[in-house]
Amino acid sequence: MNKQLVKDIDAILPQTQCGQCGYAGCEPYAVAIVEGLADINQCPPGDVEGIQQLADLLGVKPKLLNTTHGLPKAKAVALIDENICIGCTFCIKACPVDAIIGAAKQMHTVITAECTGCELCIEPCPMDCIHMLPVEAKMSTTMQEDKKKAADLARSRYQFRLQRLALEKQARQERLALTNEVKSHITKTQNSEEDRKKSIVQAAIKRANAARAKLAENNNTQKPV
Repeated sequence: MNKQLVKDIDAILPQTQCGQCGYAGCEPYAVAIVEGLADINQCPPGDVEGIQQLADLLGVKPKLLNTTHGLPKAKAVALIDENICIGCTFCIKACPVDAIIGAAKQMHTVITAECTGCELCIEPCPMDCIHMLPVEAKMSTTMQEDKKKAADLARSRYQFRLQRLALEKQARQERLALTNEVKSHITKTQNSEEDRKKSIVQAAIKRANAARAKLAENNNTQKPV
């Protein structure tokens, strides 16, 4: 697989990490394009501009957006009604860029500057307290640069989250392995103790049998002829 081409495609994608393309994030979508498993028109946030850039990069003709994956939307960020939030952490787990902070049974809030507008936090919320707040696009000569900075930030946060989840998984596996090792040691220790007790009992029985045999032998010897 051409890793550089994957990076070039990923650099074009908007980094919303929304999954509308059918893949877990922008980079997996880029990999799928390179492998011929996905088309260039499956990203609603990228819309016509993104499709054109991908077509230019790959030297193919641009296509219309495949609307089965969704329609383009105006830029928006998630907003949590903090008066209703029960602190279930479902939205925190769903956010692909760790843009929601909070703790179990504590109020959650969105870091607006880091929210990509992916909407993945809405569905798992049991209280229906998350809404999308439209963001007015500021007309600027550096708008394209601003979009790239936002995409770069989202990409880095997405990659950091993947690394964090991988480390947490590794830590869980190590704790499980340690727990199993301790349980195994305890079992072996218990078995050894049981074996020791059995050996003591068996030795005592052996001594008792020997003593009884000797006593019986002495009694037989002392009987009058």
